[in-house]
Amino acid sequence: MTRDTTSTHGASPGAARAALLVLADGRFPAGGHAHSGGAEAAVKAGRIRDATDLAAFCRGRLHTSGLTSAALAAAAAAGADPLALDEAADARTPSPALRATARKLGRQLMRAARAAWPCEALDALAAARPRGAHQPVVLGVTARAAGLGPEDAAHCVAYESVGGPATAVVRLLGLDPFEATAVLARLAPELDQVARRAAEAGRHALTEGTGTLPAASAPLLDITAQAHAAWPVRLFAS
Repeated sequence: MTRDTTSTHGASPGAARAALLVLADGRFPAGGHAHSGGAEAAVKAGRIRDATDLAAFCRGRLHTSGLTSAALAAAAAAGADPLALDEAADARTPSPALRATARKLGRQLMRAARAAWPCEALDALAAARPRGAHQPVVLGVTARAAGLGPEDAAHCVAYESVGGPATAVVRLLGLDPFEATAVLARLAPELDQVARRAAEAGRHALTEGTGTLPAASAPLLDITAQAHAAWPVRLFAS
């Protein structure tokens, strides 16, 4: 079998659209289903009790850690140095538990991505970060390999930042799936807004450096992630 060492960047719009669907599909084997995005700790603390609370949680996550991660992915999809972006992701992730989770998810995504879109860029990143690069950086490199652009990558990450917690809360609270889906539907305009902002920042980082990328923080998510990692019994890995 001959290994394809080239990226599919520049694929036709139809092919790229199909690749986006594959990458954004919840069945893509990247490990995200095992993580709640902080929702499990929020449910236990009583901060998420119903669909209204879920909407507030998702909105906050989208405009903080979601924006930051989406911009990292967009920059990688635009062609920025993934190792520099990985360092930037470390600097923007103060919680050791969240850094470990991001790298674990990045390693799992890398395995799936190299099977789906084999290319030299993914091979090089895997070799440089054998324990895993941050998941948004891997996703951005994967998006580029699949022929997608910065805004595509940003949309994937932005949606994942709220879709994961929404799915988790259905399991944690027995929330009506229709209500959870309605929360995501109502957030759609804000998802588009965050993706556009992240894509612009990602392109800007190509000429201005990673220091210009968003660094929106969510201190409560960092604090609860550390506590959650020490729980002896939990439904989700993070």
